[in-house]
Amino acid sequence: MQAILSVTVPFFALVLCGWLAARQRVLPEAAIPGLNAFVLFFALPCMLFRFGAATPVDKIFNPATVAVYAGAALSIVALTIALTRGPRLHLKDAAFGALVAAFPNTGFMGIPLMTTLLGAAAAGPMMITLLVDMLLTSSICLMLVQLHGSAHLPLGARLRDALRGPLGNPQPWAIVLGALFSAYGLALPGPLARVVDLLAQAATPVALFTIGAVLWRAGEHARIEAEAEGGEGKTPWGSFVPVALIKLFVHPALVFALGSAAVALGLPLSRFDLTVLTLAAALPSASNVSLLAERHQADNGRVARVILTSTVLAFGSFSLLAWWLGVSPG
Repeated sequence: MQAILSVTVPFFALVLCGWLAARQRVLPEAAIPGLNAFVLFFALPCMLFRFGAATPVDKIFNPATVAVYAGAALSIVALTIALTRGPRLHLKDAAFGALVAAFPNTGFMGIPLMTTLLGAAAAGPMMITLLVDMLLTSSICLMLVQLHGSAHLPLGARLRDALRGPLGNPQPWAIVLGALFSAYGLALPGPLARVVDLLAQAATPVALFTIGAVLWRAGEHARIEAEAEGGEGKTPWGSFVPVALIKLFVHPALVFALGSAAVALGLPLSRFDLTVLTLAAALPSASNVSLLAERHQADNGRVARVILTSTVLAFGSFSLLAWWLGVSPG
């Protein structure tokens, strides 16, 4: 357990540093979107490209891994909507609740954390989870969001709008480009490779710091909006804590159950890959979902609190799960 904490404590401490820096205005609020853009469009794609280029293609596009993780993600989306949608929570907010329940913080936190815990071999299954979350889970949830106010649009238009965000994100393309380099044995020219390496090395600390800053910004904006509408700026616990618990406990339990069944059936899913997938599902909710909720004028206060609650609780729950699964760093 001590070895696991020696890895998880610094990661979550950097998130806390980002939150405190934003809260104390050491990091100006106006700088947070730029910091987020640096990670999203420069540092993280370089890190993903580097992992993709160093990983065998069959480890990035393993059908059994895709099936297990996608099946669990879609089940969590359906379960969360079924449990939360009602007279006081319309489809748009239920869909965003489902997205934060099924979409872990794989890019900004998961891949660097998992490769530190389990080694570079964890990058392959982690990239699969990122592709599934971005191209499938988020697209379906955004289609449901659009049904709330755009039911009159044809299905093709709603699908196109839902895919515009994921396909415009450089992370999937970085993985695909890296996989092509891996498949054909290509390599970047020396100076360009060095630039990519430098940006990739910046990804982990800056991404973790940015998570904290984005969490503070989302919570602050939600509080200000609620107060402007005459409320107290507080979201009832019952509207966000259950969703955070689904993310941290139900999601990894379902992945582990489906993965264990796949292993028992003889599908090409190793115990190592199952451990990676289970831990990926146990990560806190993706922080950038709050930016999507803000853009779609959803209840960002609820979304922000799910993300914050899952991030705070994940320090303990993730570490305990890694210990239970027998993870031994280094």
